[in-house]
Amino acid sequence: MKMCDSSDPSPLSYLRQRLRAIDIGSKSVSQLLNEMADTGFQGRRLGEIVDVWSDMLSGRDVVIMLGYAGSMSTTGQWKIIKWLIERRFIDVLVSTGANVSEDILDAMGYGYWKGSPNVNDWELRKMRILRFYDVFALERDYIEIEKKIAQFMMDLEIDRPISSAEFLHLFGRWLDGRKIDGIVTSAWRAKVPVFVPAIVDSGYGMAYLYMRYHRPERKLLIDQFKDFEQLVRIKSRFSKSGVIYLGGGVPKDFIQLSAVAVDTLEGGDLTTVRPHNYAIQITTDSPHWGGLSGASFEEAESWGKESPEGRNVQCSCDITIALPLVVHALAERVKTRESVPDLSWVFKDVAEL
Repeated sequence: MKMCDSSDPSPLSYLRQRLRAIDIGSKSVSQLLNEMADTGFQGRRLGEIVDVWSDMLSGRDVVIMLGYAGSMSTTGQWKIIKWLIERRFIDVLVSTGANVSEDILDAMGYGYWKGSPNVNDWELRKMRILRFYDVFALERDYIEIEKKIAQFMMDLEIDRPISSAEFLHLFGRWLDGRKIDGIVTSAWRAKVPVFVPAIVDSGYGMAYLYMRYHRPERKLLIDQFKDFEQLVRIKSRFSKSGVIYLGGGVPKDFIQLSAVAVDTLEGGDLTTVRPHNYAIQITTDSPHWGGLSGASFEEAESWGKESPEGRNVQCSCDITIALPLVVHALAERVKTRESVPDLSWVFKDVAEL
């Protein structure tokens, strides 16, 4: 048996804050999440997310980037993302192509339908019904998204490569003129860059092929290297950065890499890093499978993407549960953001179009 000595830590070094049980009563979402932050497991993490995000919003010279993975707009989350953009509770959106195209279907008035995973999918195929787990969409409506994007591509007169942020900025303006109020429409109004580093892996890729069939003489080049340079330049202009990851995948890694690329862009040592100062992750993936979507912030410290001194919180939860609760709590707790970064310079190369 190990004997205690004077060097052993005191139990009081571990017992610093008492856990508090939740009382039932009339309260706001913000109050509930505040109380959950004093409980345990993922409920505590959910409450802590609101605290960290609130701290980001109250800071000065902080740029906030949101990674939006998967196909979440089909589940009714896209208006929350719009609200975050309009209130400038985020400054940069890095998304899958699905999330910033499938919202357009709803914004155009077609809508999604409550479905079930317990169906005969071949029967759905015969009826031209598309399934997203327990959400249904009509194939004809989905094709209308692709046709709408293709029409914009055909209308876009440009003879040089542009970044996805520049492309979607122009698309947002085009949609605004047609009264289609989706995510990129709000981003265009707020001058929030929307990067899609794998844009062809979505309806945008299908729309491009549709455009090429009807207008074979037209070409459109999305410069994904320019995407990365623009994002890194955004990171470099601010003393602090906050990141929020809804899921993982390409959007998460694209943002994470900006922390290790800043000094490379500025001619510095390749080993120099500038970790993000605040980091939030909501995911259902686990780290032991080795994938990025479940990778912990502790793992990211080995790369210099996150810092042990940063405000980091990770919550294992379905985004469709966590995001509405967190953002409603933020809406109650944070009325305005005083220090809003100006990122309009990102679009200077397409200002004349």
